[in-house]
Amino acid sequence: MRFMPKFVRNHSLTIVVVALFAMSIAGQTLTGWSVYNDDQREHGADAVALPEYLTTGHFGEAVFENWESEFLQMGLFVLLTVALRQKGSPESKPIDGEEEVDRQPDPDRPGAPWPVRAGGLISKIYERSLSIALISFFIISFGLHVITGAAAYSEEQQAHGEPSVTAIEYVATPQLWFESLQNWQSEFLSIAALVVLSIFLRQRGSPESKPVDAPLWETGN
Repeated sequence: MRFMPKFVRNHSLTIVVVALFAMSIAGQTLTGWSVYNDDQREHGADAVALPEYLTTGHFGEAVFENWESEFLQMGLFVLLTVALRQKGSPESKPIDGEEEVDRQPDPDRPGAPWPVRAGGLISKIYERSLSIALISFFIISFGLHVITGAAAYSEEQQAHGEPSVTAIEYVATPQLWFESLQNWQSEFLSIAALVVLSIFLRQRGSPESKPVDAPLWETGN
């Protein structure tokens, strides 16, 4: 790590995760394109070029139904950890007392972000900006899931001689909620697994783990 350029060393976690995201969505796009064209040929329709595939409901639905669940998971986890506790987990604040994150923001603290120095409504919004951003991304992703899912559902309907649906009508279909809930349940399970397993198991060097020699029921990092 010490031989890396300073920028790369300082931002290596973000760089690696974004690179993994880019490779994953590229792979999803190419394989989804292949699956879509196989389905087109099966129904006697023409295959589509990659740029055209990117505008289909098949592509959009697959992307946004997953983004939706991820942002819901992270947004709810941030909000739930404000008030709820799990004894022994590093993902929880201590059972009793307050932590540094609970203190009132000090506008005179050196290096305080400008919204804190501005005070008033701007400061209040900034206090909750992480959860606001995550829940907003969830709402946007859910809306895009509805729109692209309705397009994909309508295309499937038309292939079987059935009428297409609007985005509003699609919200009332079991298909939308099947797609959403199958992702939501897995996200909530992964949160529960991390919270509970981190009580008993360790990963040396990770901030998501307690120190290896920490007592099982010691809460927090």
